[in-house]
Amino acid sequence: MNASLGFVQGIGRVFLAFLATTGRLSLFTILGMSHCFRGPWYFRIIGRQMLEIGYYSLPVVGLTAVFAGMVLALQSYTGFARFSAEGAIANVVVLSITRELGPVLAGLMVAGRIGAAMAAEIGTMRVTEQIDALTTLSTNPFKYLVAPRLIAGVTMMPFLVFIADIIGVFGGYLVSVYKLGFNPSNYLQNTWNFLEASDVISGLVKAGVFGFIVTLMGCYHGYYSRGGAQGVGAATTNAVVSASILILSSDYILTEIFFAK
Repeated sequence: MNASLGFVQGIGRVFLAFLATTGRLSLFTILGMSHCFRGPWYFRIIGRQMLEIGYYSLPVVGLTAVFAGMVLALQSYTGFARFSAEGAIANVVVLSITRELGPVLAGLMVAGRIGAAMAAEIGTMRVTEQIDALTTLSTNPFKYLVAPRLIAGVTMMPFLVFIADIIGVFGGYLVSVYKLGFNPSNYLQNTWNFLEASDVISGLVKAGVFGFIVTLMGCYHGYYSRGGAQGVGAATTNAVVSASILILSSDYILTEIFFAK
């Protein structure tokens, strides 16, 4: 009887903790978003975050995109050659990159780089009581720390993904032309003819959502970190893991919205 009661109590504690975390995250999201639309705005901080998310993340995102396009072209050729459908490789590469791989891989890379950095920075400010000092100086932490990062994430991720789409398609072009022997002009013509504006737009919308998720998780876990250096490390890990899971789950939801028949 005691064992059964303890099991039920454990389930109840987990459920209540889940509800508490969900409520706290919802309030944090509402507060952060509300300060994005209400001045004053710290444009210097927003610019620095845009530079950090966009420009400094471009090398890792570009490398990820080019190799993803190259591997995708190579694997597509291996599969399509069995059905004598090699001509569809250009179509598969451009659709896969613009709709899925470009925004998802860029989101995961930025989550590992930027989400972790934000959680560590804000978490360090929390455990060293710098956030409390901001409040003492009549500076709203949400307006000073959270809102600039959310604005930068939502605005810069689409630009980052657009460049990643171009680089990824170029990676598929390199493998198809210089390794698989495709005609360059025919490959580019097939790519251009098959690509539609909705494919690119859907990927850019996903990129904006992923940018919001990455920055929100980084700020949230950093803001509520506790326990010194160990707490900051846990916040950093939780920010990356939660952002990655939310990116993959929201990717399915957005794909269902855009392309479900």
